[in-house]
Formats: sequence, C-alpha cells, structure tokens
Amino acid sequence: MSRHRYLAGVGNFFGAMGSAIAVSAAVRDRRAANPADLSRLGIDPEQFQRIRYR
Repeated sequence: MSRHRYLAGVGNFFGAMGSAIAVSAAVRDRRAANPADLSRLGIDPEQFQRIRYR
C-alpha cells in the first residue's frame, strides 16, 4: 500500500508542475489560463481573471 501512495504522490507532483507550467505559459502569452490548472494550484480562477497585465 505504501508503494501506491508513493506513486500517487509522484503523480500529483508532476500534475501540479504541469499545471504551473501551463499557467505560466498562458500568462507569458497573455491568454486566459485553464481554470482547472488554476484550481489545482490553489488559485481562484475568477480572481485570476481580474488581474490586469501591462
């Protein structure tokens, strides 16, 4: 059972990293980020949309 938990933890880590990279790319390209990626990172998608970039 501990091996399963370990692999699940590794999977969650890489999923979070993927979401962080996707949100970062969206910000860089000045496009809307995927709400699911934002939620996975603990960011409120509605609040994120209110941010203005210069």
